[in-house]
Amino acid sequence: MRDVAVIGAGITKFGELWGTSIKDIFVEAAQKAIDDAGVDHIDSLYVGSMSPGLFVGQEHLGAVLADYLGVNPIPATRVESACASGGVAFRQAFLEVASGASEIVLAGGVEKMTDGADVTDVLATAADQEYEVYHGITFPGLYAMIAQAHMKQFGTTREQLAAVAVKNHRNGAKNPNAQFRSEISVEQVMKSTMVADPLRLLDCSPVSDGAASVIVASLEVAKKLSKSFARVKASAQASDTIALHSRESLTTLKSVVRAAQSAYKMAEMKPSDINFVEVHDCFTIAEIVVTEDLGFFEKGKGGEAVEKGLTALECGRIPVNTSGGLKAKGHPVGASGIAQIIELYEQLTGRAGARQAKNARIGMAQNMGGSGASCVIHILEAQ
Repeated sequence: MRDVAVIGAGITKFGELWGTSIKDIFVEAAQKAIDDAGVDHIDSLYVGSMSPGLFVGQEHLGAVLADYLGVNPIPATRVESACASGGVAFRQAFLEVASGASEIVLAGGVEKMTDGADVTDVLATAADQEYEVYHGITFPGLYAMIAQAHMKQFGTTREQLAAVAVKNHRNGAKNPNAQFRSEISVEQVMKSTMVADPLRLLDCSPVSDGAASVIVASLEVAKKLSKSFARVKASAQASDTIALHSRESLTTLKSVVRAAQSAYKMAEMKPSDINFVEVHDCFTIAEIVVTEDLGFFEKGKGGEAVEKGLTALECGRIPVNTSGGLKAKGHPVGASGIAQIIELYEQLTGRAGARQAKNARIGMAQNMGGSGASCVIHILEAQ
């Protein structure tokens, strides 16, 4: 396969974007990416979106957005893998360029979640309908069970969960596109409304609107068009059972472990080679479990690592979610995976501003769907 690079990026603000449609916000992000890359055309388009049919009543999204962006008649495809839709869209763009089928591809993600749909019901479509949803479980409930199991097995504390939210809000306060740009305290997290014991409101990522796009190109094209780009060193994807009751353990996400193993092998790297990472912190416990499953910390030590500052932007051994993560940046589900890639691109090209990590040469993005039934991981390197 050919070498592939990210040469441009565009993102909207994340939050409650009442005055714009799903088409408007996608075009905003896509046009920013095209302008940033300096390209005069794209060969194809992939857009990650979990559930536009239920959120805004619009299916056939690839064709709709290609038309609205004005890039017909290129191939345009919507990609769905629940909350991993954006990451998988990026993987499809990577594979198309790496195969030699195209030279320049736009990978985007978008979701409009605040237009009136029952968000809890829509998100629940990514869980097992017969064995989980039918009996009333929600995603906060599923992740609460993971948290309870982790706390019982390893002694993870309520304060350690809160420390994840505090850190990510501190980073999000430095991100101009974040939904929440204010810092919070452990006490605020601990006193916020209970959602599903032990998870409270400030342990949960928000309901968000937003779009993000990147331009993916062959390394040959990247060198011609840009002096500053990020090379894709690895792309890996794996799956697991959807229902929690079918898993060997509630405290390990097997799709994350397997995708990470494949990514490290493809990149010829190990966890200690990664300088910073964006992980899928849909709930605070998710960040703790994922950092363990990626090999950054011993199993059961992820909570302690956050509490000790090992994942902090300023002085951490491995800064986690420098963007603010899903928790503070926001989580428009189809766009989150692409937003993670944008954070890697901006860090690796020295464009992250106040949240710039030190020695950011190699970054990882981990994006997953549902309670970890799908996971996609990318490793990018500065050039």
